[in-house]
Amino acid sequence: MSTFENALKQMEKAFKVSGVSEETHERLTKAQRIVQVTFPVRMDDGTTRLFYGYRVQHNNARGPFKGGIRYHPKVDLDEVKSLAFWMTIKCAVANIPYGGGKGGIEVDPKLLSEGELERLSRGFMRSIADMIGPQKDIPAPDVNTNSKIMDWMEDEYEKITGDSSGAVITGKGLGNGGHAGREDATARGGFYVLEEAVEKKGIPKNATVAIQGFGNAGQFMAKFVEQAGFKVVALSDSRGGVFDPNGLNVGEIKKRKDSGKALHDGSSQAITNEQLLEIPVDILMPAALENQITEKNVDRIKAKLILELANGPTTPHADEILEGKGTLVIPDVLANAGGVTGSYFEWLQNVQKTSWSLEKYHGELEKIMRREFDAVYDFSQANKCTMRTAAFALALQRIEQAMKAQKNNLA
Repeated sequence: MSTFENALKQMEKAFKVSGVSEETHERLTKAQRIVQVTFPVRMDDGTTRLFYGYRVQHNNARGPFKGGIRYHPKVDLDEVKSLAFWMTIKCAVANIPYGGGKGGIEVDPKLLSEGELERLSRGFMRSIADMIGPQKDIPAPDVNTNSKIMDWMEDEYEKITGDSSGAVITGKGLGNGGHAGREDATARGGFYVLEEAVEKKGIPKNATVAIQGFGNAGQFMAKFVEQAGFKVVALSDSRGGVFDPNGLNVGEIKKRKDSGKALHDGSSQAITNEQLLEIPVDILMPAALENQITEKNVDRIKAKLILELANGPTTPHADEILEGKGTLVIPDVLANAGGVTGSYFEWLQNVQKTSWSLEKYHGELEKIMRREFDAVYDFSQANKCTMRTAAFALALQRIEQAMKAQKNNLA
């Protein structure tokens, strides 16, 4: 089953309890616009190489399309369609005025020089500039992209259109309309949700935690839970992981990663990404890539609570098995919605030409994440369904409400 088919399958259960119309359901199974681009980039050796990119605009009933741009050698249309769909749902779950979009380029950025990376980023922007804009479609960073890349893209967009507001892209540098709060917004939002979830589940604050993925979100989440008194016993990145039942020093492991070393230093047990998922912990957080928890390994997963910082880490069949086991799964569309919520704050400041304090940024993020956790949890209890089904059902209801408003304005 493709990733997009998995994504749609998640919607099917929610459709039954949401009460939305078949028309709404049908519209959400299709993207409004799919663009595939091929564009040339001059390489450092003087040759020209063609690259392939995508931008999928899934649904904009609630507002401009919103979603990141990822650079990865395995980027394909199926993945980008899925991520755009999830963004539609995620923005509705967070109750912010955006629709869903996503983009990507099929490339291994580690094999490019900085000059080649800049020319690639500007070339992609030239290919999609006519379909994005502050009130139309607002990209952001994603896998293997960052504020520097967003700054290049924003600068190229300004050259093409003359729009100097910066509101066309979020996740920009601090000197270019970005905000300091955005760096840890995904993890911080997830941490607020985690605090609500452990209280509902009765999990103590010294509970054991395993995090698969030690990129931006994984690193900040590890730091937050350690500071709150949780015991981080396992961490991993693309090169493997480390496990210590007595607890790891997150700061020391971050130093190792920042210096280019493997997470495992010989003093603790080396583990694979697959083994990390099966460690007997209270809380498991997949924070890497899609389809990590499947029917092949779900029976060996022992965590009481799973918080999905990654997009789509659990397959639908595995989800059903976890439900049968009584495992509380906080779905990606809620757990990692702090990222897009933080992006919304940046966009709002760019559009309004204002600047928020970090205190206000964090306060607004906390208010939204705790409020929407409660909304999803209450729906799940009232309708005797999983948190994922509840999140999707709430999103469907909110999207349908916006669609009805649009329909009333049709000629």
